[in-house]
Amino acid sequence: MHLYEVLRRPLVTEKNTALQAQGKYAFEVDRASTKQQIKEAVEKAFKVKVTAVNVTNVPGKKKRIGRRQVLTSPWKKAIVALRPGDKIEIFEGV
Repeated sequence: MHLYEVLRRPLVTEKNTALQAQGKYAFEVDRASTKQQIKEAVEKAFKVKVTAVNVTNVPGKKKRIGRRQVLTSPWKKAIVALRPGDKIEIFEGV
């Protein structure tokens, strides 16, 4: 799997912004990616050293569209911990 296929987008939420003070960053990743692939992708893309990767599968939610109920797509979230002193610049100033 290619580097740009593993990382889908950064997750910028209030909770994830609080995690940045601890040196942790959250990304939406491909559902088939592994922890090792996520680690390599973040290290190559942002030139930082990753110490830990935690992964969780986020289930889809039921939404109403008129009279029908549809299920949103499930996705995978990765929280990446960096070596002390490293930063990912894409999250700065958000």
